[in-house]
Amino acid sequence: MSRVAFLGLGAMGSRMAVRLMEAGHDLTVWNRSPERAAPLEEKGAKAAATPREAAGGAEFVIAMVRDDDASREVWEGADGALGSMGEGAIALEMSTVTAGRARAFASAAKAAGAVPIDAPVSGSRPQAEAGELVILAGGRQADVERAKPLLLAMGKSVEHAGPIGAGATAKLLVNAALGTQVAMMAELLSLGAKLGLEPEKTLDLLSATPWASPAAKTAGGLMVKRSFDPLFPVELVAKDLGYAAGASEEAKTPIIDAARALFEDAEANGLAAENMSAVVKRYEAG
Repeated sequence: MSRVAFLGLGAMGSRMAVRLMEAGHDLTVWNRSPERAAPLEEKGAKAAATPREAAGGAEFVIAMVRDDDASREVWEGADGALGSMGEGAIALEMSTVTAGRARAFASAAKAAGAVPIDAPVSGSRPQAEAGELVILAGGRQADVERAKPLLLAMGKSVEHAGPIGAGATAKLLVNAALGTQVAMMAELLSLGAKLGLEPEKTLDLLSATPWASPAAKTAGGLMVKRSFDPLFPVELVAKDLGYAAGASEEAKTPIIDAARALFEDAEANGLAAENMSAVVKRYEAG
């Protein structure tokens, strides 16, 4: 088994870290709020005071943090992990970041003697807990293959998207597809209600057609059930849609832009921490 450092123990990271421990890996963890490490310490993990401390002696270092700024700090900050990584150790950026940030991370990792891979995940908390994430990897094929056994402790498949930055790009496309479908489902349920259809009936009818993806059906079901526990919070969907919309100066993204506006409106109106299904409330608000 491998010596692994895991940086970032939020809703996703904490579940992924548990999967690594269950697979028998020797785990050291770090989180900005140290108390988040306590449940993992009880399971046998070691807790570090800084990312640099956590990464010392690790064969693999994984970051699972909120955004570009947090990624930059955890890898390249004054106490960043790259300051202590050994030659040839693999640095895995699994956060949802921009492709530009993934490439900057890779450049810094190479300068430090580490081997970079950007490997964000598709899936939410239930998939992280069950080890059923789909991992979208960017980097050299040989490096991805070397990391694959570790990654498969957290996911059901590893999809090699291409060179560094391709994993981040693929993740933003996946989340853009998800966010726009959730926004559309909220709009259709609201429109159906105004035209005299009960939301349950609208969902049943849409679900019987080829249009409705599994993700759209799930989101619609949560809206109908009024279930807004944060599996994928509104604020993170808004962030990811912003990253996707700004990924290219040449590409037109009117559909992503519209979905982004809806999620940002929901965030501004007190729904930031609720599940993405909560965007339906903005239609009900009039």
